[in-house]
Parts: sequence; C-alpha cells; structure tokens
Amino acid sequence: MGELSLVTLIIIGINVLTSYKGFKDQSFFNKFKFNSKDIKGGAWYQIFTSGFLHVDTSHLLVNMLTLYFFANVVIYGLGSVAFIIIYLGSLLLGNLLSYFFHKDEYGYTAVGASGAVMGVLYSAILLQPDMTLGLFFIIPIPAYIFGIGYLFYTIYGMKKRTDNIGHDAHFGGATGGYLLTIVFAPWVLESHLLMVILLAIPILILFLLQRTGYL
Repeated sequence: MGELSLVTLIIIGINVLTSYKGFKDQSFFNKFKFNSKDIKGGAWYQIFTSGFLHVDTSHLLVNMLTLYFFANVVIYGLGSVAFIIIYLGSLLLGNLLSYFFHKDEYGYTAVGASGAVMGVLYSAILLQPDMTLGLFFIIPIPAYIFGIGYLFYTIYGMKKRTDNIGHDAHFGGATGGYLLTIVFAPWVLESHLLMVILLAIPILILFLLQRTGYL
C-alpha cells in the first residue's frame, strides 16, 4: 500500500471527477455509459468512457479503495508506464468481453472501473502471490486463493445472470491484467510458475464453456 503515487492519484481523480459529473448530469451519464445498443450503432467510445463512471458513491469508493490497496505493488514491480497500460488494457478488455456477451441485448448497460481495477489486482497477485488479502477487510486469505476462487465465482455469475454485477467486465479485466503482466514480467513464468498455471485454469474453462455454448 504505502504512499499514494502520482499516477494512482491522477487515475483516482479522473474517476472521481467523471463519476460526480455523471451523478449530477443524467444526460452526461447516459451518453458515456456502456450501452450495447449505442455501441452497436457506432458509439465505440463507450467501451472506454464507461470505465470512468460509477452508479453511486459506494460503487466509486469500493473500486478506488481496491485500486489504492494494490496499485503500488504493480507500480513498484513494473513501473508507472506498465501500470497505466495494464489499467487501461484491462478496462478495454473487460468491456470488450462484456460487449461480446451482450451485443444483442439492446437493454444492457454498465458502468464502473471494476474491469481495470481487477486487472491491477490480478497483476499484483501474479507479482506477489504470497501476499495476504483481507476478505471483507477482516478475514485474511492468501492472494492466489482469492484470485482462483473469484474467477470461478465470476464464471458462475456469468452463467446464472441473477444479479446486476458486471461479471464479464470483471473476468475480462482480470484476464487482461494476467496476460499483460506476463508480457511485462516474463520472469513470473519461472518464479511463480505454479500460480501462473493455477490462475490460467479458470480462464481456459471460461473460453471452453463459451465455445461449447454453455455461456
């Protein structure tokens, strides 16, 4: 965790300013949120802009707090430029995966930095798989157990579709963070090979389920 870096502060600032603009201006919110119908009609910018909007203050707080906890692990491990690429790449991959699954659902909308934040979280897990997370900020749990378990829970949520959580963006963001971290830090393939393999299992299962029509 430690001292808040400038790049993290800038990202948090953009999220806060954009989200509060959306809270007060419904037309602004509707224009820049993720909307399958609008995107299919050419509003591809929503793939990006929706990642900086949030439903309410609590939604914003959870995402920014999670980013605060894990950003420095990635920044100290890979540098600020790689961190920005992982953040934005995970945001885009998360929303592109959402569009892939919901492109024909014209009523589907979504907002939030969850995909980007999940990418940073999974990057941090790959870089420091021995770190401990606080589940619900109380229960200590090894990072790699959380990572594997959360991806399986996300697949379950994508299949059931019984809540309003953007599981697709979460999964896409986590996958983006996973892949980009391997690109920037190929040494994890040697140093943390078991974790690389274990975190890859639910990703492979997702695409297998999609190809066989179970999602």
